[in-house]
This record gives sequence, C-alpha cells and structure tokens, in this order.
Amino acid sequence: MTSARSCNVKLLCEAGNIVGESLVWDDRSHRLVWIDILGQRIHRFDPASGTLESWRPPDFPTSIGLCKNGGAIVGLLRDIQLWDFNSTWVALATPEPHMPNNRLNEGCVAPDGSFWVGTMCNNFLPDGTPVATNARTGAYYRVSTSGLVSCLLPNAHGIPNTMVWTDDGRFLTADTALNEIRSYRLTSLGELTDPQRFAESFPRGLPDGSCLDQDGFLWNCRVVGGSCVVRFAPDGSVDCVIDLPCSWPTSCTFGGPDLDVLYVASARFTMDSQHLAANPQEGGIFSLSPGVRGRRSYRYG
Repeated sequence: MTSARSCNVKLLCEAGNIVGESLVWDDRSHRLVWIDILGQRIHRFDPASGTLESWRPPDFPTSIGLCKNGGAIVGLLRDIQLWDFNSTWVALATPEPHMPNNRLNEGCVAPDGSFWVGTMCNNFLPDGTPVATNARTGAYYRVSTSGLVSCLLPNAHGIPNTMVWTDDGRFLTADTALNEIRSYRLTSLGELTDPQRFAESFPRGLPDGSCLDQDGFLWNCRVVGGSCVVRFAPDGSVDCVIDLPCSWPTSCTFGGPDLDVLYVASARFTMDSQHLAANPQEGGIFSLSPGVRGRRSYRYG
C-alpha cells in the first residue's frame, strides 16, 4: 500500500449536507452538482467563483445525473424525473410501484446513456426522521432513454451504492450494509451475470459512492466513520488510503479542467450538536489532488 498524505485535502464548500450524495462534475459548465437527501436540496457549486446554487425538488432527492440536453435526471423517493435546472419537472419512470416500503437510492448514468438505479428499504419517515432497518429488499433497475424500466438484479440487496463500469466489461457495485463491493459481468444483452467479490471487507467504515480514474482504479468513499477514500486496484487490492477531515464521506467524482481533482461529498447524518459544533466541516464538499486523472461522467439520453 502506498502513502497518499500529500494530496492537499481542502474544505471546498461548507455545504452542511445532512446526506450529501451523487456528486457529479459538469464538464460543460465546470461546476459540481449533487443532492442532499434529507436536506431536500439539489446543489450546484462553481469552484472558481465559490457560487453555490440550491433548489428544492418536489420530493426527497436520492440521486442525480446529467443529461445530453443540458438538464438532469433525478431520482426522487420513488420516482425518476427529468429536470431543466429551473422549474420544469417531467415524470419519467417509477421502478417499483409494487414495493411501497422501498425507496430509490444510488443512481448513475451508464455508458450507453441509460440510467441505472438501486432501491432499498426506506430508512426514514416522511419528516426525515431516521428509521433502523435490516431488510434486504433492494433491487437494481435500468431506465432506458425512453423511460422503459427493466430489472437487473432482484430484491435481495441491503443498501446499493457505487455504480461503475470497467473497461473489461464488468459492473462494480457496493452493498453498504454488508461492507462488500461486488463485480458482475455485463453481457451483450445488458444482463448482469457471474457475481464475484471485488474486494475484501475494508476495516474502516463502510463502502458508499465511488468513481474510476483513467487507470481503471476504483476510488471508494468510506462512510459511517471511515473518514477516508480508498483507491482499489483493478484486482481489488488496496492501493492507497487518503484520510479526510470528515466522518462520513459519501460520494466522489473527478473534475477540474484536466479532471485531476478528486471532489468528495460528505454527510452529517446521525451526528449530535456537540460533535457538529466542534466539527462544522461535517457535511461539506472537499477537494484533493491525488496525482491521477479521472473520467468524464456519462450523460443520459
């Protein structure tokens, strides 16, 4: 394992996210976009000017991706809608109308322009109060560019997180509840087969969101007290660990003009007022310089 202490980690934006997630870099506008699930906000931030824009969607947002037409595709509590970064919302799909106790969680645009989304047992009440759950009722779905929903993996998952597609035709995803990152073969028919464990359980925190760099290494945020991002090699071994000044890093993406900055979102979920008073950076957006470049985000459409 190599050292990564010289990555120049900085607090970029004191966003105060309750559950900041689904961080994506818009390479057209050179701004970061993400959602705060329990804060019920969509945020957009310009690192050059320090300008933060915020919107309140019609329901709890759970994920966001960019569209080829310049808008966004947004996962809400149960529905997926298209949005124009203004006031227009267009309903697209409801992946699980038959599962009223589930909600959407991680969602990401795939290389073919479709939107993939995972579901889980809903873990908060309508007022945002957390609810403990161990139910493994989550599934994975693909939403085509026309809004057609197809099931990729059945309702047997805890908390789906991480969605990346490797150069050798595999799909990597994490089950946060199991502290496990798995690998699937993506067939020419769009089916997921050949499940394998990608990496052994890492002892710090649990796996949340991830992204790939140009070398095919996986950068994974370690939520629930992990306070770090881990770079996994393509064979699943740990390449390096970068400590962060936040307890719950949740999502990461490469950005900047040269895609050489790693941005990390975080959460302050479950933290008490005393801890937050001593650590106001919790829930912020961080930047670091890892010495490698990343990849552009795919766009829906």
